[in-house]
Amino acid sequence: METEPASGPAGPSRRAFLSASAAAAVVVPVVAADPASAAIARPARASRAPAPDLVKLLGQIDQDRIHATILRLTQFGTRHTASSQTDPVRGIGAATAWVTGQFQDIAATSGGRMTVAEQTFVQPVASNIPVPTTITNVIATLQGTASPERFYVVTGHLDSRVTNVLDFTSDAPGADDDASGVALVLELARVFATREFPGTLVFATVAGEEQGLYGSTHMAAQMAAAGADVQGMFSNDIVGASQAFDGTRPDPFTVRLFLEGIPTAVTANEISIMQSVGGENDGLSRQLGRFVQEVAPRSLTGMDVRLIWRRDRYLRASDHVAFQGQGYAAARFTEPRENFDHEHQNTQVVNGVQFGDLIEFVDFAFTARVARVNAAALWALATAPSTPKGLVIHTTPPPTLAGTNLTMLSWTANPEADLAGYEVVSRETTSPDWTQTIAVGNVTSVTLDISKDNVQFGVRAVDQAGHRSPVAFPQVAA
Repeated sequence: METEPASGPAGPSRRAFLSASAAAAVVVPVVAADPASAAIARPARASRAPAPDLVKLLGQIDQDRIHATILRLTQFGTRHTASSQTDPVRGIGAATAWVTGQFQDIAATSGGRMTVAEQTFVQPVASNIPVPTTITNVIATLQGTASPERFYVVTGHLDSRVTNVLDFTSDAPGADDDASGVALVLELARVFATREFPGTLVFATVAGEEQGLYGSTHMAAQMAAAGADVQGMFSNDIVGASQAFDGTRPDPFTVRLFLEGIPTAVTANEISIMQSVGGENDGLSRQLGRFVQEVAPRSLTGMDVRLIWRRDRYLRASDHVAFQGQGYAAARFTEPRENFDHEHQNTQVVNGVQFGDLIEFVDFAFTARVARVNAAALWALATAPSTPKGLVIHTTPPPTLAGTNLTMLSWTANPEADLAGYEVVSRETTSPDWTQTIAVGNVTSVTLDISKDNVQFGVRAVDQAGHRSPVAFPQVAA
């Protein structure tokens, strides 16, 4: 059923006069659409029932398995990055071997689509790394069918710590930070392994996070060096507690998602353009967050996703920052309110207060719900078309004129064979999310009789089944 356009501050939304062709937008003539067939702006969030297979997948996420994984990880004593690599029962080496075995068992159910690899490197002396140290990431890759290949990555960090970041001998159970994230990643790998998607899914545990994001930095750099098109990455770090145990009200149905504004990998020229035209709320990570909130609602996952427009908690960082450093869309899931008695602390009781990251403070049902949010997001990303590339907004006015109220957009055609077309989305510059959509067909350029001075624009791809990609935000044409 067709929906009337929403009203804006100046009354009903302007009728969009558009033309579209595969030619560059700057040479497309503006054609006034016939009133009976003109494109009509619709709400940007499309309401559609979740796919039955997605609902089934979410129902297969098992909090008892998550519990068992967290318990097993706490039994390695410490998983400090500098702890033993060779002890068969204690330390980071034993924990890594166990995680690798878990991934391999999961991969055996995939019909050959999932492969498992240990990505090992020696980190030279650096901050919090006093001697050269072997660091191993464990990576399970579920190969997609899309060509060219696109990747969606989810991580948890395997290493743990106590108060002194260099103390590699004391017990560091790391139940919440970050056995909860590792358990979530393993459970996601298990439920996704038997399924097939266009996009490639990467499930990884990384190490060296507590010392300075060393494992994820290496992983992200290796993917960038290989030319991997990572279109979305989620770090799950401290996703085990639904309450802070500090007298505040528990919040078991909310997970925070941190999203950077000014991109980590931004250039000076890009900042200059941003200062001129805006877009500080429209980087790749912010678009990823908007997408997650749309495709992983509470009605589907049992969880509210609270978007935080900040790279991470105040002056802190997790493994998503390593991927942002390579120019990738990345975000960090974490619990609603941390308790710092249980984080980066020696296990001890002081004045009747229990310190330490113990399993007794983990809510396994909460972690399972966070896993469902991740799963819904990854399913939508890997199933939908890829995010449009090469999107630019053209600003050269007609000869003899100082400017134009027309908005001219062009982009590179998506590679998907089942592509239905594209939608231009828009919103007021003060709105946090896209509010209107205009379907423009299977074209690579469009001219709209809507002034670019007043709103923000984006473009997303739609396939024949109605799956929508994340929104691409335009760059200013050179």
